[in-house]
Amino acid sequence: MSAPLVVSIPHSLGREEAMRRLKTGLSRAAASVPVLSVDEERWEDNRMIFRVRAMGQAAAGHVDVADDHVRVEVVLPWLLQRFAEAAQAMIRSRGDRLLTKKS
Repeated sequence: MSAPLVVSIPHSLGREEAMRRLKTGLSRAAASVPVLSVDEERWEDNRMIFRVRAMGQAAAGHVDVADDHVRVEVVLPWLLQRFAEAAQAMIRSRGDRLLTKKS
């Protein structure tokens, strides 16, 4: 089993607002990436557990929401590991956009 891909994204929204934004964020993000589909998304307190599929491969992980940061952890199958850097950059970029305060 491979090591998980971990991305930590700081925010200043507080836990409740960050969770509110994230509850709509995964499905919207998947809709904008043609090769990505969401198989499962469920919340347990401040943790979202998810399974996504890309290029016929399934990846599973979770998102922990804290008062000042969000931690995304996902285990990629070996075929998708070659795209780990791109996935990490995309997660960070979309997370930053979603969790940035609007003035």
